[in-house]
Amino acid sequence: MKHIGFLTFGHYQSGRGSAVPTARDAILQTIELAVAAEEIGLDGAYLRVHHFARQQTSPFPVLAAIAARTQRIEMGTAVIDMRYENPLYMAEEAAQTDLIAGGRLQLGISRGSPEHALNGPEMFGHVPNAGETPADMARRHTERFRQAIVGTGIARSDPRMTGGRSLSLSIQPQSPGLSERIWWGSGTRATARWAGEQGMNLMSSTLLTEDTGVPFDELQAEQIAIFRQAWKDAGWQHNPRVSVSRSVLPIVNDLDEALFGNERHSTDQVGILPDLGNPQSRFGKTYAGEPDIIAEQLARDVAVREADTLLLTVPNTLGVNYNIHLLTTIVEHIAPAIGWQRTL
Repeated sequence: MKHIGFLTFGHYQSGRGSAVPTARDAILQTIELAVAAEEIGLDGAYLRVHHFARQQTSPFPVLAAIAARTQRIEMGTAVIDMRYENPLYMAEEAAQTDLIAGGRLQLGISRGSPEHALNGPEMFGHVPNAGETPADMARRHTERFRQAIVGTGIARSDPRMTGGRSLSLSIQPQSPGLSERIWWGSGTRATARWAGEQGMNLMSSTLLTEDTGVPFDELQAEQIAIFRQAWKDAGWQHNPRVSVSRSVLPIVNDLDEALFGNERHSTDQVGILPDLGNPQSRFGKTYAGEPDIIAEQLARDVAVREADTLLLTVPNTLGVNYNIHLLTTIVEHIAPAIGWQRTL
C-alpha cells in the first residue's frame, strides 16, 4: 500500500496574494496543516529545509510540535542539508523528537541542493577538511550522526566523575528504531547506489542532477532499481523504503483554474545547475488539470508506481484552507488510482 504525505518548503512573504506573511505564520500554519492532513487520512507531513532563505530552516521544533499534536501520521524532512549540521547535536534533537512522536520520525538528509548563500556551511562553522569536497563533508557528518543514533560510544568519561573508571559515553537520549528511518536524498543514480550500500532509505525529488535524455519518471525509476539492487547486494535485512516527490495541482473550481490553469501542459525541463558541478539536470513536470486526468497520468508514472511513498509539494503561501482543499481533492479523487487507501 502506498503512503502519501505533503511536503512544504515553508515559504513566507508579505507580498500580494500571500497568506503567509511572516515566519511565525509559516511555522504555525505548517503545524495546523499537519493536524488537518491527519484528519483527512494522509500519512505524513514533511519539511524542506533551506538556510539563509525566507522558508523553513530549523525543523526539529516544528516536527516536535507536529508530533505532540498528532497521533498517527509520520513527520519528517525532505531534506536536511548535512553540510550545515553538527551531527552530535542533531542526534540529540532527532532522538528527542522521535521519542515525542512515538517512533514516527522519518528523517530525510542529503548533501543539499542549490542555495542562496555562498559558502553557507562555513558560516555555521563547517569547512571541508583538506582534500575533501562539500559532498564529502556531508557524508562525514552523516556517518557521525548515524553512529550517534545507534548508541556508539562517542566520548570518554572523566575518571574523576566515575570512580576512577574510564567509560565509553554515547549520545543521550536514544530512540530505538530511528536508525532504520533515515533517508538519503539522492539526485543521481550513483548516489542512489551509495544510499543502498549504506542501508539508508531512498528519497528522490522532482529534481535529478543528471540527464540521459529519457523522461524524468523513467530516469527516476532507473535510480530506484539501482538503489534496490545495491541494498540487496549489501545484505541489509530490513525492508528499504523509497519516496518520490511530485507537484500535483487538481483543478476543480474557478480559483484552481486561475491559479494553476497555465500548468496544464507542463513538461519535463532540462537546465544547468553549475553550483552542483553538473552539466545538465532534469526537472519533473507539474501534474495539473482535472482530477481524472491527473489520476490517469500518475498511474502511468513508472517512478510513482515503483515507490512506496509519494510526497506532494504544496503551495504553502496560499494558506492552510486552500491546501486542505487541494489535498482533500487528491485524497478523494486521485490517490486511489495509484493504490493508496485512506487510513483513519
